[in-house]
Amino acid sequence: MASFLIIDDHPLFREALGNAVRLALPEARILEAMSIEDALHTLSAEQGVDLALLDLSLPDATGFSGFLRLREAYPRLPVAIVSSEEDQRVVGEALALGAAGYLPKSTSKRELAQSIEGVLSGSVSVPKDFVAAPRRHRADASKALEVKLRELTPQQLRVLDLLRRGYPNRQIAQELQLAESTVKAHITEILRKLGLFSRNKAIVEIGKMDLPDPRGRLNARPDRGRSS
Repeated sequence: MASFLIIDDHPLFREALGNAVRLALPEARILEAMSIEDALHTLSAEQGVDLALLDLSLPDATGFSGFLRLREAYPRLPVAIVSSEEDQRVVGEALALGAAGYLPKSTSKRELAQSIEGVLSGSVSVPKDFVAAPRRHRADASKALEVKLRELTPQQLRVLDLLRRGYPNRQIAQELQLAESTVKAHITEILRKLGLFSRNKAIVEIGKMDLPDPRGRLNARPDRGRSS
């Protein structure tokens, strides 16, 4: 019997998604969570969850931060995103981060059921109109970004490392013993230097790269919490 964890803070949609799951697998065991903290607690108490269905908009998550926390804590758990956001860039970012699928909330119950069956069988489910970026374009963009990473100060590299691991600003501030306002200033400057439009984009683009070691930046200008 397959087990699912539905993570969404809206009861009506949890019910609708549960109905789609049961349409695909009538005997499925369905667990529910209303936040990432709730989901992590459930996963620590329950064994054998086969698939998590995650909404990106949760009280304790911003963008892909909730997804990244789940992946860090349970790297072998397939996580499919179910979201009202249908921008192709967001879909591409989710897949680049390793999502098992991306299911728009506008999808019919029958189509959701078919997508869930596909994900369980090992397929990556994507919206019908999704077109992946050309591989050559992605490779060129990655090389350009590697060059821009050299412009970051040691402290900015530390902030970026925690950012790509899904840490919210408050936790980054605690880890690095900085004021939260300083962390925000660092992130703004990091995005400017890297030419990225959002922290989600930074998480995706930097997620699979090796960052320069801040300790190896011996000739870097001293960084005492300033944002540049």
